[in-house]
Amino acid sequence: MGSPIRVLHVVVNMNRGGAETLIMNLYRNIDRSKVQFDFLTCKEGVFDQEILDLGGKIHRIPYITDGGHFHYIKSLKQFFKANDQYKIVHSHMDKMSGFVLKAAKKAGISVRIAHSHNTQSEGGFAAKLYKEYAGSNIEKAATHYLACSNSAAKWLYKNKANLSKLLKNGIDAEKFSFSKKIRDKVREELGVEEDSLVLGHVGRFNHQKNHRFLIEIFNELYKVEPKAYLVLVGDGTLRSDIEEKVKELGLEEKVTFLGVRSDINSLLQAFDVFVFPSLHEGLPVTLIEAQGSGLPCLISENITDEVDMKVDLVKFLPINNKNIWVEEIREIPTRARNRKIPYQALYQQGYDVKNTAHFMSDFYLEMVR
Repeated sequence: MGSPIRVLHVVVNMNRGGAETLIMNLYRNIDRSKVQFDFLTCKEGVFDQEILDLGGKIHRIPYITDGGHFHYIKSLKQFFKANDQYKIVHSHMDKMSGFVLKAAKKAGISVRIAHSHNTQSEGGFAAKLYKEYAGSNIEKAATHYLACSNSAAKWLYKNKANLSKLLKNGIDAEKFSFSKKIRDKVREELGVEEDSLVLGHVGRFNHQKNHRFLIEIFNELYKVEPKAYLVLVGDGTLRSDIEEKVKELGLEEKVTFLGVRSDINSLLQAFDVFVFPSLHEGLPVTLIEAQGSGLPCLISENITDEVDMKVDLVKFLPINNKNIWVEEIREIPTRARNRKIPYQALYQQGYDVKNTAHFMSDFYLEMVR
């Protein structure tokens, strides 16, 4: 049988973001007697222990923000020189993958995969300029291109987008299917009444996720729906700003900040509507999870329509008019809705993780043959 091939995944850290959730979903479902995952990270992450338990190794180098550009490049170079046993490097750093894959190429690693999870860079002008510079290496250094959506491929690979393969952000469908029992239990834990209208959002507190606008929507909704609640799941640099805004508007009793959670599948059962007004996205795995649990989703029209699983749960709205969002939330017949979605829906649209894991396993094994 021989030992499994080891694939090196490169990320900043293994915390609960969309890309990291996808990697872990793949890792749990892939045949680990054939393919094993190792990780090159820069910071500790919540999935670290599970990675070790599944047989993976975690390597660490300082990130660019810790030691600066030259130190980071030098660390990458030294790492790949010392770890030339890897035949496949799979980088999930968007534009920053350029530096990673360039170092891997210099070290003679034959399969170098770039994976696009977004449609825009974060940060101010200088940060974006620097990332552009990093990204310019991808075309020269990558041997394979993956993306979560067509728009994510066009953004990162430009003229090479047509050479990329689409890898759907698969989820474990059974875990997310609706359960009234779980719904009642979680709503009780959240302290909301049976006939309350509960809005939910899952995402990092950063500029991209547009929490400020979400709070404005909720503030307007609350004036006409006094039994409305908003539950925010996640953490990030802007969390304290948003908490401050909630206080200013006197909504502390109505808006709950849950932080990072591992039970997203249960929390989704408790929501009545999923509200997601992002400024840009690749293809958010959290929207697949929400639809998997039969939850109506109101989302920004800046998000690719590839996210719609065609089960009549997604509505795209403009992010320059909060009143439209309020009207749409009020029109959702949440209290009467049957939330069982046809199991085949995920499968047919290619979002069942068992399929995705199978596809990736074949892809890796093909590469090293």
